[in-house]
Amino acid sequence: MPVKKLSISQSLIILFISLFSLSCLFPFIMVISGSLSTEKDIMDYGYTLWPHHITFDSYRILFLGSNRIIDAYGISILVTTAGTVLSVLVTSMGAYVMARRSFKYRNILSVYVIITMLFNGGLVPWYIICVHYLDLKDSLWALILPMLANAFNMFLIRNFMHSIPEEINESAKMDGAGEFKIFYRLVMPLSLPVLATVGLFVALSYWNDWFLGLMFVDKQELQPLQLLLRTLVSNVDFLKSSSNASAMQRISAQIPSESIKMALTVVTIGPIVFLYPFLQRYFVKGLMVGAVKG
Repeated sequence: MPVKKLSISQSLIILFISLFSLSCLFPFIMVISGSLSTEKDIMDYGYTLWPHHITFDSYRILFLGSNRIIDAYGISILVTTAGTVLSVLVTSMGAYVMARRSFKYRNILSVYVIITMLFNGGLVPWYIICVHYLDLKDSLWALILPMLANAFNMFLIRNFMHSIPEEINESAKMDGAGEFKIFYRLVMPLSLPVLATVGLFVALSYWNDWFLGLMFVDKQELQPLQLLLRTLVSNVDFLKSSSNASAMQRISAQIPSESIKMALTVVTIGPIVFLYPFLQRYFVKGLMVGAVKG
């Protein structure tokens, strides 16, 4: 089979995309390099692509508190897994209702969802409802329920479901299938690309979230990994800013604070980096069709 020659414009596009892809790796490589560098090298040379003196002190310090890191990892994995599954399920069910042309009030429901994208009740009423009415304080549900439904994701799935022929639903109803059976057996398998795309969005949101833990979780054993990262960074910054406490200054001088931040960043981004390749084949198709179809 003859090899097709690339035109000059195609070659330039491929070259540009290749260079851009390589440039996207630079921040990640610099984070790894910073986690393996000494504090003095970072202060003298800044963040580089290759450490001047390789050291694993930051990782050793991190794993001195390995029990807390492992607990935080378990909480983040549990919250991300359960939250992603429940969020995709709830969001897709709402999108299915809005996508059904036979549903009488779908336009009213769509307007109601749009309003939530434009206005919110404010931080204080939201906190009062979550703590005093839903009793979410110091609970795993506090890390899951507030982010369960997302209006943007709902419209993304709804637009994709609009591309599914209505005749499929009608034929299934003629065979005696109910709405739930049509949704689970027909619509969800056909909507797999957009569900995988939304699932990746939701998983990233749950994995990177620290705000819900800060607001609702006081128990250390329930704190997620990102909140632990924020606490560590805040404590190191506090030690450095305490100019009136000489003891704190001596302690902070011995702690490789910058490299610890980079090491903990490497530890926290690992699962998401490994998750993306498995969903990549669905990502572009689900996003494009969900955004274009109306």
